[in-house]
Amino acid sequence: MTHDILEAQQRHLAQLMEAIQRCAWFLHQSEAKIDWPILPEWLVEHKKDVDLFETLAAINERFAKLQDSLASAMRHSALLAGESSDNFLKVLVFFEKQGVIDATSDWQRCRAVRNMAAHEYATNYADIAEHFNLLHELSAVLFHAARRLIIWCTEQLGIPPASRDFEEEFNRTFA
Repeated sequence: MTHDILEAQQRHLAQLMEAIQRCAWFLHQSEAKIDWPILPEWLVEHKKDVDLFETLAAINERFAKLQDSLASAMRHSALLAGESSDNFLKVLVFFEKQGVIDATSDWQRCRAVRNMAAHEYATNYADIAEHFNLLHELSAVLFHAARRLIIWCTEQLGIPPASRDFEEEFNRTFA
């Protein structure tokens, strides 16, 4: 019975890592549709461009999903590694020490920028441009963490992503 529970937990982590690969790749693909940095004047000129704003909405959503998937996988892998996972700050500190994230403050910055989008409905194009430019800049933090977490889980826990469906794209894009 205990063995079945452990296998289920390992399978869950493998599925989370597959989700991370998928989320990271799709976020990267959405970001590739934009010429960065976004300028406020350019947004004003394109304020009725449905394709543009659908892409920006996708970037918002995919950034959030990637960060959520990473957080779940970090908490779950810390638990499987026998580390305290009752407080997410402890999880972040553990993974900072493991080299998965560079700094807890980077993670917190990603969370703050992400939360701004969820709670603000800006109509000021300078604010909108700043928000998306920050998301784009901070995506690199999440991509880096995704790559390192997958390597860490594979090497330290012997748990790779559940499938290889996004492995080639992920490795080619984030190697």
